[in-house]
Amino acid sequence: MSFNSLGLADEIVRAITDHGYTIPTPIQAQAIPAVLAGGDLLAGAQTGTGKTAGFTLPILHRLSTSAGAPVNASATRPIRALILTPTRELAAQVEESVRTYGKYLKLTSTVIFGGVGINPQIKLLKHGVDILVATPGRLLDHMQQGTVNLNHVEILVLDEADRMLDMGFIRDIKKVLAVLPKKRQNLLFSATFSEEIKALADGLLNAPAMIEVARRNSTVEMIAQKIHPVDRDRKHPMLTHLIKTKQWTQVLVFTRTKHGANKLVEQLGKDGITGLAIHGNKSQSARTRALAEFKDGSLQVLVATDIAARGIDIDQLPHVVNYDLPNVPEDYVHRIGRTGRAGATGEAVSLVCVDEHEMLRDIERLIKRELPRETIAGFEPDPLARAQPIQKRSGDMQGRRQPQGKSAGSGGVGGGGGGGGARVAPGGRSNAGPAKTFGGGGTAGRPAAPRRSGGRGR
Repeated sequence: MSFNSLGLADEIVRAITDHGYTIPTPIQAQAIPAVLAGGDLLAGAQTGTGKTAGFTLPILHRLSTSAGAPVNASATRPIRALILTPTRELAAQVEESVRTYGKYLKLTSTVIFGGVGINPQIKLLKHGVDILVATPGRLLDHMQQGTVNLNHVEILVLDEADRMLDMGFIRDIKKVLAVLPKKRQNLLFSATFSEEIKALADGLLNAPAMIEVARRNSTVEMIAQKIHPVDRDRKHPMLTHLIKTKQWTQVLVFTRTKHGANKLVEQLGKDGITGLAIHGNKSQSARTRALAEFKDGSLQVLVATDIAARGIDIDQLPHVVNYDLPNVPEDYVHRIGRTGRAGATGEAVSLVCVDEHEMLRDIERLIKRELPRETIAGFEPDPLARAQPIQKRSGDMQGRRQPQGKSAGSGGVGGGGGGGGARVAPGGRSNAGPAKTFGGGGTAGRPAAPRRSGGRGR
């Protein structure tokens, strides 16, 4: 199957071809026709499958070919498509995908999220855009100030809906839904299907088409997963040992807390390993720089908390390390999905101490498999070590549901402290054969003026 056979407008296919893509990924091959048909959609897709293009491409087609399509590029227009994402970095990435593949169309788009000034966003929204990408908290800010008009929204997308529920955004989402037109197309994308997601889908979607390209709550089969048992105070030396002996040139490391991320970067630096941390306390510019350096290969190690790393889409990322296991089992699926993207192989390593054995059992129950253990010589754990309580929450977890599934609050303004922007490679690229599959990743960055045609418009 090729993109030419999916019924997309010639201008969109041309933009796709410009980037060398010819073959859609499975989620794109199924989602694009479903969205073009005009009905609601419930899609289950792991990260790295190219799901962003699965909804941005048909949205661009529908808005550019419908009766409400703008007649010229400078016309003031209402918001016709609203895309909600859980974090700033993912929001910026999605909007970049819209701009990249709508560059030959007369449509405009912009992105709004917290962590940056609201006044420039107010100015942009006053002129109107066709497609708005937003985090829930910042969108509510604009709604409360009366600076955004959602009365003409034709298409609503909830991207990574499971993460938005984890972060406690359900009440924010319901406030947004209350002001949208009743007649609209709803698209819900989620990597995992919890009972909360099913309940949200039941209340939001009308006779939806259902697509699932990965087993529910599954981990990508192309990812080699293993557990390295280790004492808690030997994790840092073990990580240094693995990086140096295995000659890892690029590795994404997850910690449980922001303090832990900062401390690990400092420790690795003393070992001669370059690393930077991204989390909710880092400025937008610091996150932008860290992601850019990691993507271009000049940064060997990126240390991240769960919230800050959401939406990181780096092509051919070979190694993910769980320095700390996550409190919420589903986060393990999201974390290791940063590697093994769209057919590529990857490795996910977890450094597990006695304190985390219960978390490990929860993860294995979720993914319905026992992860192989491999003890590293010289780092054998003390068999007499006793478990100690683990700090369950950090600032980056504010607004997220607790492991028991209860809401931990309404979340913070602007998407809960997601990453800032840096160009990230398409997530659905395949390394098999000469043809390229299309992933729809993009550049994350600060909000700019409403843009069209590769960013020409202002």
